[in-house]
Amino acid sequence: MDLTARRRAFPALDQRAHGQRLAYLDAAATSLQPRVVIDAVVDAALHAAGNPGRGVHLLAEAASVALDDARHEVARFLGADADEVVFTSGTTASINLVADAWGRANLGPGDAVIATELEHHSNLVPWQRLCAERGAELRIAPVDEDGRIDLAALDALLDSKVKLVAVAHVSNVLGTIAPVAAIAARAHAVGARVLVDGAQAVAHLEIDVRALGCDFYAFSGHKLYGPPGTGVLWARRAILDAMPPWQVGGGMVARVDRAHARYREPPYRFEAGTPNTTGLIGLGAAIRFVRSLDRAAVAADEARVHAAIARAVQAADGTILGRPEVGVVSFALGRVHPHDVATIADQAGVALRSGHHCAEPIHHRHGVDASTRASIGCYSDDDDVAQLARALARVREVFG
Repeated sequence: MDLTARRRAFPALDQRAHGQRLAYLDAAATSLQPRVVIDAVVDAALHAAGNPGRGVHLLAEAASVALDDARHEVARFLGADADEVVFTSGTTASINLVADAWGRANLGPGDAVIATELEHHSNLVPWQRLCAERGAELRIAPVDEDGRIDLAALDALLDSKVKLVAVAHVSNVLGTIAPVAAIAARAHAVGARVLVDGAQAVAHLEIDVRALGCDFYAFSGHKLYGPPGTGVLWARRAILDAMPPWQVGGGMVARVDRAHARYREPPYRFEAGTPNTTGLIGLGAAIRFVRSLDRAAVAADEARVHAAIARAVQAADGTILGRPEVGVVSFALGRVHPHDVATIADQAGVALRSGHHCAEPIHHRHGVDASTRASIGCYSDDDDVAQLARALARVREVFG
Protein backbone atom coordinates (compact mmCIF):
# COMPACT_ATOMS: atom_id res chain seq x y z
CA MET A 1 0.00 0.00 0.00
CA ASP A 2 1.80 3.13 -1.21
CA LEU A 3 1.08 6.63 0.11
CA THR A 4 -1.69 7.28 -2.41
CA ALA A 5 -3.40 4.03 -1.45
CA ARG A 6 -2.94 4.75 2.24
CA ARG A 7 -4.65 8.10 1.82
CA ARG A 8 -7.58 6.45 0.06
CA ALA A 9 -7.97 4.20 3.09
CA PHE A 10 -8.97 7.20 5.25
CA PRO A 11 -12.43 8.49 4.25
CA ALA A 12 -12.18 11.61 6.45
CA LEU A 13 -9.64 12.99 3.96
CA ASP A 14 -12.33 13.11 1.28
CA GLN A 15 -14.12 16.03 2.94
CA ARG A 16 -13.55 19.72 2.35
CA ALA A 17 -12.49 22.15 5.06
CA HIS A 18 -13.88 25.67 4.51
CA GLY A 19 -14.04 24.87 0.80
CA GLN A 20 -10.41 23.75 0.73
CA ARG A 21 -8.73 20.38 0.44
CA LEU A 22 -8.29 19.02 3.99
CA ALA A 23 -4.67 18.94 5.12
CA TYR A 24 -4.93 17.10 8.42
CA LEU A 25 -1.79 17.83 10.43
CA ASP A 26 -3.08 17.07 13.92
CA ALA A 27 -2.43 13.35 14.21
CA ALA A 28 -0.59 13.81 17.52
CA ALA A 29 -3.85 15.00 19.08
CA THR A 30 -5.92 12.29 17.43
CA SER A 31 -5.32 10.32 14.27
CA LEU A 32 -7.88 9.71 11.57
CA GLN A 33 -9.42 6.25 11.25
CA PRO A 34 -9.15 4.04 8.16
CA ARG A 35 -12.25 2.53 6.63
CA VAL A 36 -11.37 -0.94 7.98
CA VAL A 37 -11.56 0.39 11.54
CA ILE A 38 -14.85 2.18 10.94
CA ASP A 39 -16.28 -0.95 9.36
CA ALA A 40 -15.05 -3.11 12.26
CA VAL A 41 -16.76 -0.83 14.80
CA VAL A 42 -20.02 -0.87 12.85
CA ASP A 43 -19.85 -4.64 12.41
CA ALA A 44 -19.20 -5.09 16.14
CA ALA A 45 -22.22 -2.92 16.98
CA LEU A 46 -24.34 -5.19 14.79
CA HIS A 47 -22.93 -8.66 15.32
CA ALA A 48 -20.98 -8.51 18.61
CA ALA A 49 -23.39 -6.29 20.49
CA GLY A 50 -23.60 -8.44 23.62
CA ASN A 51 -21.72 -7.94 26.86
CA PRO A 52 -18.41 -9.88 26.72
CA GLY A 53 -17.91 -12.44 29.47
CA ARG A 54 -21.45 -11.99 30.72
CA GLY A 55 -23.63 -14.27 28.65
CA VAL A 56 -23.80 -17.50 26.69
CA HIS A 57 -26.00 -16.21 23.89
CA LEU A 58 -24.77 -15.56 20.37
CA LEU A 59 -24.02 -11.84 20.62
CA ALA A 60 -22.30 -12.09 24.01
CA GLU A 61 -20.14 -14.97 22.81
CA ALA A 62 -19.24 -13.05 19.64
CA ALA A 63 -18.22 -10.04 21.74
CA SER A 64 -16.07 -12.23 23.99
CA VAL A 65 -14.27 -13.84 21.07
CA ALA A 66 -13.70 -10.53 19.26
CA LEU A 67 -12.38 -8.85 22.41
CA ASP A 68 -10.00 -11.74 23.00
CA ASP A 69 -8.81 -11.45 19.40
CA ALA A 70 -8.15 -7.74 19.93
CA ARG A 71 -6.10 -8.48 23.05
CA HIS A 72 -3.95 -10.91 21.10
CA GLU A 73 -3.48 -8.32 18.33
CA VAL A 74 -2.20 -5.83 20.89
CA ALA A 75 0.12 -8.42 22.40
CA ARG A 76 1.66 -9.24 19.01
CA PHE A 77 2.06 -5.55 18.27
CA LEU A 78 3.98 -4.99 21.51
CA GLY A 79 5.99 -8.22 21.49
CA ALA A 80 4.18 -9.30 24.65
CA ASP A 81 1.91 -12.00 26.03
CA ALA A 82 -1.86 -11.52 25.96
CA ASP A 83 -2.22 -11.94 29.73
CA GLU A 84 0.01 -8.86 30.18
CA VAL A 85 -2.34 -6.60 28.18
CA VAL A 86 -4.86 -4.58 30.20
CA PHE A 87 -7.55 -2.69 28.32
CA THR A 88 -8.26 0.87 29.50
CA SER A 89 -9.86 4.02 28.11
CA GLY A 90 -6.51 5.53 27.08
CA THR A 91 -3.00 6.48 28.14
CA THR A 92 -4.28 8.73 30.91
CA ALA A 93 -6.29 5.93 32.47
CA SER A 94 -3.40 3.49 32.08
CA ILE A 95 -0.97 5.76 33.93
CA ASN A 96 -3.49 6.53 36.65
CA LEU A 97 -4.04 2.78 37.05
CA VAL A 98 -0.33 2.31 37.72
CA ALA A 99 -0.18 5.31 40.05
CA ASP A 100 -3.20 4.25 42.07
CA ALA A 101 -2.71 0.47 42.14
CA TRP A 102 1.06 -0.08 41.96
CA GLY A 103 2.05 3.33 43.34
CA ARG A 104 -0.04 3.25 46.49
CA ALA A 105 1.26 -0.22 47.30
CA ASN A 106 4.91 0.60 46.69
CA LEU A 107 5.52 4.27 47.45
CA GLY A 108 5.83 5.88 50.85
CA PRO A 109 7.69 8.54 52.84
CA GLY A 110 11.35 8.73 51.87
CA ASP A 111 10.76 7.24 48.41
CA ALA A 112 11.06 9.11 45.12
CA VAL A 113 9.67 9.15 41.58
CA ILE A 114 11.52 10.61 38.59
CA ALA A 115 9.71 12.20 35.66
CA THR A 116 11.21 14.36 32.91
CA GLU A 117 10.69 17.90 31.69
CA LEU A 118 9.21 16.43 28.51
CA GLU A 119 6.20 14.78 30.06
CA HIS A 120 2.61 15.21 29.00
CA HIS A 121 0.49 16.20 31.98
CA SER A 122 -0.91 12.65 31.99
CA ASN A 123 2.54 11.35 32.92
CA LEU A 124 3.30 14.12 35.40
CA VAL A 125 0.20 15.12 37.35
CA PRO A 126 -0.57 11.55 38.60
CA TRP A 127 2.96 11.40 40.07
CA GLN A 128 2.65 14.89 41.55
CA ARG A 129 -0.54 13.87 43.31
CA LEU A 130 0.73 10.46 44.42
CA CYS A 131 3.98 11.84 45.82
CA ALA A 132 2.10 14.56 47.70
CA GLU A 133 -0.31 12.03 49.18
CA ARG A 134 2.34 9.45 50.07
CA GLY A 135 4.99 11.82 51.39
CA ALA A 136 7.38 10.92 48.58
CA GLU A 137 9.65 13.13 46.49
CA LEU A 138 9.11 13.94 42.82
CA ARG A 139 12.36 14.58 40.94
CA ILE A 140 12.42 16.11 37.46
CA ALA A 141 15.08 15.00 34.99
CA PRO A 142 16.16 17.85 32.69
CA VAL A 143 16.54 17.89 28.92
CA ASP A 144 19.00 19.80 26.76
CA GLU A 145 18.18 22.53 24.23
CA ASP A 146 17.48 19.93 21.55
CA GLY A 147 14.96 18.21 23.79
CA ARG A 148 17.01 15.14 24.60
CA ILE A 149 17.10 13.70 28.09
CA ASP A 150 20.37 14.44 29.89
CA LEU A 151 21.46 10.94 30.96
CA ALA A 152 24.26 12.28 33.15
CA ALA A 153 21.74 14.45 35.01
CA LEU A 154 19.41 11.46 35.26
CA ASP A 155 22.22 9.40 36.77
CA ALA A 156 22.67 12.09 39.42
CA LEU A 157 18.99 11.77 40.38
CA LEU A 158 18.95 7.97 40.54
CA ASP A 159 19.55 6.38 43.93
CA SER A 160 18.04 3.66 46.10
CA LYS A 161 15.13 5.95 47.07
CA VAL A 162 13.79 6.00 43.51
CA LYS A 163 10.95 3.52 42.98
CA LEU A 164 9.81 4.57 39.50
CA VAL A 165 11.05 6.48 36.45
CA ALA A 166 8.29 7.84 34.19
CA VAL A 167 9.27 8.84 30.65
CA ALA A 168 7.62 9.64 27.32
CA HIS A 169 8.91 7.42 24.52
CA VAL A 170 8.35 10.31 22.09
CA SER A 171 7.70 13.89 23.21
CA ASN A 172 4.33 15.19 22.05
CA VAL A 173 5.82 18.70 21.80
CA LEU A 174 9.41 18.26 20.63
CA GLY A 175 9.16 14.97 18.74
CA THR A 176 12.35 13.68 20.35
CA ILE A 177 12.82 9.97 21.04
CA ALA A 178 13.85 8.91 24.54
CA PRO A 179 16.58 6.27 24.93
CA VAL A 180 14.23 4.01 26.83
CA ALA A 181 16.49 0.94 26.96
CA ALA A 182 19.36 2.99 28.41
CA ILE A 183 17.03 4.63 30.95
CA ALA A 184 15.57 1.25 31.94
CA ALA A 185 19.02 -0.23 32.53
CA ARG A 186 19.98 2.69 34.76
CA ALA A 187 16.70 2.56 36.70
CA HIS A 188 16.84 -1.19 37.25
CA ALA A 189 20.38 -0.87 38.58
CA VAL A 190 18.97 0.99 41.61
CA GLY A 191 15.86 -1.20 41.87
CA ALA A 192 13.41 1.22 40.23
CA ARG A 193 10.59 0.38 37.82
CA VAL A 194 10.15 2.18 34.49
CA LEU A 195 6.86 3.40 33.03
CA VAL A 196 6.80 4.52 29.40
CA ASP A 197 4.16 6.81 27.93
CA GLY A 198 4.02 5.43 24.39
CA ALA A 199 1.12 7.54 23.13
CA GLN A 200 3.19 9.39 20.51
CA ALA A 201 5.48 6.47 19.68
CA VAL A 202 3.13 3.67 18.65
CA ALA A 203 2.14 5.18 15.29
CA HIS A 204 5.72 5.87 14.22
CA LEU A 205 8.09 3.35 15.84
CA GLU A 206 8.33 -0.42 16.00
CA ILE A 207 7.56 -1.34 19.62
CA ASP A 208 9.09 -4.31 21.43
CA VAL A 209 8.55 -3.98 25.15
CA ARG A 210 11.01 -6.78 25.93
CA ALA A 211 13.79 -5.06 24.00
CA LEU A 212 12.95 -1.71 25.61
CA GLY A 213 13.36 -3.27 29.03
CA CYS A 214 10.56 -1.23 30.60
CA ASP A 215 8.11 -2.49 33.22
CA PHE A 216 4.98 -0.60 32.10
CA TYR A 217 4.02 0.68 28.64
CA ALA A 218 0.88 2.75 28.01
CA PHE A 219 -0.77 4.02 24.84
CA SER A 220 -4.08 5.21 23.41
CA GLY A 221 -6.01 3.75 20.49
CA HIS A 222 -6.88 7.13 19.01
CA LYS A 223 -3.19 7.88 18.40
CA LEU A 224 -2.90 4.64 16.39
CA TYR A 225 -5.73 5.09 13.86
CA GLY A 226 -8.18 3.52 16.30
CA PRO A 227 -11.31 4.75 18.10
CA PRO A 228 -11.13 7.23 20.98
CA GLY A 229 -11.86 5.93 24.46
CA THR A 230 -9.60 2.91 24.01
CA GLY A 231 -6.20 2.28 25.49
CA VAL A 232 -3.70 -0.26 26.72
CA LEU A 233 -1.52 -0.80 29.73
CA TRP A 234 1.15 -3.43 29.28
CA ALA A 235 3.02 -4.60 32.36
CA ARG A 236 5.20 -7.56 33.19
CA ARG A 237 3.05 -10.45 34.41
CA ALA A 238 4.90 -10.71 37.73
CA ILE A 239 4.16 -7.05 38.42
CA LEU A 240 0.48 -7.43 37.53
CA ASP A 241 0.24 -10.50 39.77
CA ALA A 242 1.44 -8.45 42.72
CA MET A 243 -0.75 -5.40 42.06
CA PRO A 244 -4.06 -4.82 43.83
CA PRO A 245 -7.03 -3.83 41.66
CA TRP A 246 -7.59 -0.24 40.65
CA GLN A 247 -11.39 -0.17 40.39
CA VAL A 248 -13.67 -2.87 41.73
CA GLY A 249 -17.02 -4.18 40.64
CA GLY A 250 -18.41 -6.51 38.02
CA GLY A 251 -16.20 -8.50 35.71
CA MET A 252 -13.02 -8.38 37.83
CA VAL A 253 -14.11 -10.74 40.61
CA ALA A 254 -13.94 -14.53 40.76
CA ARG A 255 -16.14 -15.00 43.81
CA VAL A 256 -18.03 -12.69 46.18
CA ASP A 257 -19.83 -13.29 49.49
CA ARG A 258 -21.30 -10.82 51.94
CA ALA A 259 -17.97 -9.90 53.48
CA HIS A 260 -15.25 -10.69 50.97
CA ALA A 261 -14.36 -10.81 47.30
CA ARG A 262 -11.73 -12.86 45.47
CA TYR A 263 -10.30 -11.09 42.46
CA ARG A 264 -9.67 -12.59 39.05
CA GLU A 265 -6.20 -13.10 37.65
CA PRO A 266 -4.62 -10.36 35.52
CA PRO A 267 -5.44 -8.77 33.18
CA TYR A 268 -9.13 -9.08 34.09
CA ARG A 269 -8.49 -7.95 37.67
CA PHE A 270 -7.92 -4.46 36.27
CA GLU A 271 -10.92 -4.31 33.93
CA ALA A 272 -13.91 -3.63 36.16
CA GLY A 273 -17.24 -2.96 34.47
CA THR A 274 -18.42 -3.37 30.91
CA PRO A 275 -15.61 -2.56 28.49
CA ASN A 276 -15.79 -0.32 25.43
CA THR A 277 -16.28 -3.45 23.36
CA THR A 278 -16.89 -1.91 19.95
CA GLY A 279 -14.03 0.54 20.44
CA LEU A 280 -11.57 -2.15 21.51
CA ILE A 281 -12.57 -4.32 18.57
CA GLY A 282 -11.84 -1.25 16.45
CA LEU A 283 -8.45 -0.96 18.15
CA GLY A 284 -7.69 -4.53 17.15
CA ALA A 285 -8.63 -3.65 13.57
CA ALA A 286 -6.40 -0.57 13.68
CA ILE A 287 -3.44 -2.67 14.78
CA ARG A 288 -4.11 -5.19 12.01
CA PHE A 289 -4.16 -2.26 9.58
CA VAL A 290 -0.82 -0.97 10.86
CA ARG A 291 0.73 -4.42 10.79
CA SER A 292 -0.41 -4.82 7.17
CA LEU A 293 1.61 -1.77 6.12
CA ASP A 294 5.18 -1.73 4.92
CA ARG A 295 6.49 0.00 8.05
CA ALA A 296 9.82 0.88 6.39
CA ALA A 297 8.02 2.59 3.50
CA VAL A 298 5.73 4.43 5.89
CA ALA A 299 8.71 5.58 7.96
CA ALA A 300 10.47 6.85 4.84
CA ASP A 301 7.39 8.80 3.70
CA GLU A 302 6.87 10.24 7.18
CA ALA A 303 10.53 11.27 7.47
CA ARG A 304 10.31 13.13 4.13
CA VAL A 305 7.10 14.94 5.06
CA HIS A 306 8.34 15.67 8.58
CA ALA A 307 11.52 17.30 7.24
CA ALA A 308 9.53 19.27 4.67
CA ILE A 309 7.28 20.67 7.41
CA ALA A 310 10.34 21.84 9.33
CA ARG A 311 11.65 23.58 6.19
CA ALA A 312 8.27 25.23 5.60
CA VAL A 313 8.24 26.59 9.15
CA GLN A 314 11.78 27.91 8.82
CA ALA A 315 10.95 29.50 5.47
CA ALA A 316 8.17 31.40 7.26
CA ASP A 317 10.73 32.64 9.83
CA GLY A 318 9.29 30.30 12.44
CA THR A 319 11.24 29.09 15.46
CA ILE A 320 11.09 25.33 15.99
CA LEU A 321 11.08 24.05 19.56
CA GLY A 322 13.87 21.56 20.10
CA ARG A 323 15.19 19.34 17.33
CA PRO A 324 12.29 17.05 16.37
CA GLU A 325 13.03 13.51 15.26
CA VAL A 326 9.62 12.05 14.48
CA GLY A 327 5.94 12.84 14.24
CA VAL A 328 5.62 16.47 15.32
CA VAL A 329 7.02 19.94 14.66
CA SER A 330 6.10 22.57 17.27
CA PHE A 331 6.93 26.16 16.48
CA ALA A 332 6.42 29.87 17.16
CA LEU A 333 5.90 32.53 14.50
CA GLY A 334 7.36 35.64 16.07
CA ARG A 335 4.84 37.32 18.34
CA VAL A 336 1.79 35.86 16.58
CA HIS A 337 -0.33 33.91 19.05
CA PRO A 338 -0.51 30.19 18.23
CA HIS A 339 -4.32 30.32 18.26
CA ASP A 340 -4.21 32.99 15.54
CA VAL A 341 -1.84 30.85 13.48
CA ALA A 342 -4.11 27.81 13.82
CA THR A 343 -7.25 29.82 13.06
CA ILE A 344 -5.85 31.26 9.84
CA ALA A 345 -4.50 27.84 8.88
CA ASP A 346 -7.94 26.31 9.48
CA GLN A 347 -9.49 28.76 7.03
CA ALA A 348 -6.93 27.50 4.51
CA GLY A 349 -8.00 23.90 5.16
CA VAL A 350 -5.04 23.01 7.37
CA ALA A 351 -5.71 21.37 10.74
CA LEU A 352 -3.05 22.28 13.34
CA ARG A 353 -2.91 22.20 17.13
CA SER A 354 -2.31 25.36 19.16
CA GLY A 355 -1.72 25.78 22.87
CA HIS A 356 0.56 24.09 25.37
CA HIS A 357 -0.45 20.59 24.21
CA CYS A 358 -0.96 19.44 27.82
CA ALA A 359 2.79 19.84 28.39
CA GLU A 360 3.40 23.20 30.03
CA PRO A 361 6.80 22.51 31.67
CA ILE A 362 8.60 21.83 28.38
CA HIS A 363 7.14 25.00 26.88
CA HIS A 364 8.41 26.98 29.86
CA ARG A 365 11.80 25.30 29.37
CA HIS A 366 11.86 26.92 25.91
CA GLY A 367 10.68 30.31 27.17
CA VAL A 368 7.15 30.21 25.72
CA ASP A 369 3.68 29.57 27.09
CA ALA A 370 2.33 27.91 23.95
CA SER A 371 3.18 26.84 20.42
CA THR A 372 1.62 25.77 17.15
CA ARG A 373 2.08 22.11 16.30
CA ALA A 374 1.95 20.24 13.00
CA SER A 375 1.87 16.46 13.35
CA ILE A 376 1.70 13.72 10.76
CA GLY A 377 0.29 10.27 10.16
CA CYS A 378 0.86 7.56 7.60
CA TYR A 379 -1.46 9.49 5.24
CA SER A 380 0.40 12.84 5.33
CA ASP A 381 1.85 13.92 1.98
CA ASP A 382 3.72 16.67 0.16
CA ASP A 383 0.49 18.46 -0.76
CA ASP A 384 -0.24 18.83 2.97
CA VAL A 385 3.13 20.55 3.37
CA ALA A 386 2.52 22.87 0.41
CA GLN A 387 -0.86 23.82 1.84
CA LEU A 388 0.75 24.49 5.23
CA ALA A 389 3.37 26.70 3.59
CA ARG A 390 0.65 28.77 1.94
CA ALA A 391 -1.21 29.07 5.23
CA LEU A 392 1.91 30.28 7.03
CA ALA A 393 2.52 32.80 4.27
CA ARG A 394 -1.02 34.05 4.84
CA VAL A 395 -0.28 34.43 8.57
CA ARG A 396 2.73 36.59 7.74
CA GLU A 397 0.61 38.63 5.31
CA VAL A 398 -2.02 39.26 7.97
CA PHE A 399 0.31 40.03 10.88
CA GLY A 400 3.30 41.44 9.03
